[in-house]
Amino acid sequence: MGAGLASAVGHSALAATGNATRVGERLPREVWIASISQEGLHAANPVAMGKLMLQQMEEIAPMQPDVICLPETFLVSNLTQTAPQATEIAETPIGDLLRPFAEFARAHACYVVCPLHTRQGDKIYNGAVFLDRAGEVLGEYRKAHPTTGEMDNGVAPGPLAPPVFKTDFGIVAAQICFDIEWSETWRSLQQSRAEIVFWPSAFAGGQMVNAKAWQHQYCVVSSTRKDTTKICDVTGEEVARTSRWNQWVCAPVNLEKAFVHTWPFVQRFDEIHAKYGRKVRVRNFAEEEWSILESRSPDVKIADVLQEFELKTITEHLATADSQQCSCR
Repeated sequence: MGAGLASAVGHSALAATGNATRVGERLPREVWIASISQEGLHAANPVAMGKLMLQQMEEIAPMQPDVICLPETFLVSNLTQTAPQATEIAETPIGDLLRPFAEFARAHACYVVCPLHTRQGDKIYNGAVFLDRAGEVLGEYRKAHPTTGEMDNGVAPGPLAPPVFKTDFGIVAAQICFDIEWSETWRSLQQSRAEIVFWPSAFAGGQMVNAKAWQHQYCVVSSTRKDTTKICDVTGEEVARTSRWNQWVCAPVNLEKAFVHTWPFVQRFDEIHAKYGRKVRVRNFAEEEWSILESRSPDVKIADVLQEFELKTITEHLATADSQQCSCR
């Protein structure tokens, strides 16, 4: 068993502890997410780097991931030869560089988030192409906030309104590297009901990645060229992370959950426990006064629980307060 696989198995075993489901069972909205760090991976040229990244993906394949995220423009990173300019390597999906990853997606029935330079007409973008389980292009996010160095080398900014994409497990989206310094696009994705936001990046981001998750109540998954790659749940807690012992991570997140403000809704939690028992898990974060309601049963939908006990998500709760504040001013 390789280091990466050992790490992933360890994370999944920990995640299963105390759950109502048995080992081997899968919740309806359980998503297995994989992500790779490019730290220590070197190749001569983009084609060789593509092959090296595909080797990492083949190591992950036995975990049967639903989606794999790759680092920002990894094909031109960590090269031992001079890297080509974006204008030289950019392609219209699906081109020669992207095709092997589309073939992997099709062969393993796995979504792939593949960041590379793309072109449309005379414009070059730092893009993240979403490939579906059939290896077809689901959509593309174009980095809204490229660096000055990128723009000097011909990379154009993408739209300020980032798209979201519907998969068979939920709504996904992306931000890329420098985008983490701007709040508007992340907030826009929350308003678009994104559930998982992938963040391919040249750097690790540290606590900024965790913060984006809890601030917007969606999972954030990084895939970095250096340092730590990680999967953060809606609370900002790390589900899995890479280290010197593992180049990649693969772990589950459960999307059948709601993020609520503890007060005043805590007053109904005992009733939820009495009716649903282990089928609904409630976690309270005392100092933040957050609570997470999570379904641990295929026959319980959290939206139904919220409606039954007259609970609001934190977004709905704040919107109600904001509306009343505006009317009282």
